[in-house]
Amino acid sequence: MPVPPPPSEWDLPDPAQAEPGVDVIAIGADLAPSTVLYAYRLGLFPMHLGSGDLAWWSPDPRGILPLDGLRITSSLRKSMKRFTITFDRAFVDVMRACGDPDRDGAWITEEFVEAYQAMHEMGWAHSVEVWNDADELVGGLYGVEIGGLFAGESMFHRERDASKAALVALVERLSSAGGPRLLDVQWCTDHLASLGVIDVSRHDYLAALTVAVTLPPSFSETARGE
Repeated sequence: MPVPPPPSEWDLPDPAQAEPGVDVIAIGADLAPSTVLYAYRLGLFPMHLGSGDLAWWSPDPRGILPLDGLRITSSLRKSMKRFTITFDRAFVDVMRACGDPDRDGAWITEEFVEAYQAMHEMGWAHSVEVWNDADELVGGLYGVEIGGLFAGESMFHRERDASKAALVALVERLSSAGGPRLLDVQWCTDHLASLGVIDVSRHDYLAALTVAVTLPPSFSETARGE
């Protein structure tokens, strides 16, 4: 099971008290595991502003993927047969691929890699890897799991459908664990909407979060590296 961090030294604001439609709730603090995990439990996540300041976000509306709403096309099912899926086998490699500076909208800095690697080593952050027949990493995603919340952070692909295959594998894992789990994707883009992601209000997101974090996690120490 995940190693509990010490209490956070920061007092982040409750997003439930924020004005509707305001996405940035606070600026400052740090990326210590205690701070970041505390933030996720509140319904916040970290991302730098264009100015470089560390901000804590609670988008309103919020993008989530209902586990029973994932759209899997027949072509994707066919593509998945050529991939091998693993969990927590190459966490840092997945993060660095997601943070490739040549990607549009790249935001994952070395500071983020170090912070989430620390949470991974503590059992809180997890990755899904997609490998081709040559055992090359061609896709994946990573995120943070607190109980029944999986906060998806980013995904990447180097071969067609590889990131989608990672998402399918994650949804299957979360679904098999049972309970009203919450798969948070932050924002609903057109691409994610095509996969089944929907927008919910901040109020509804926080209500679902309150229930989800009480569930046991779907990842465990015994599952790492499978």
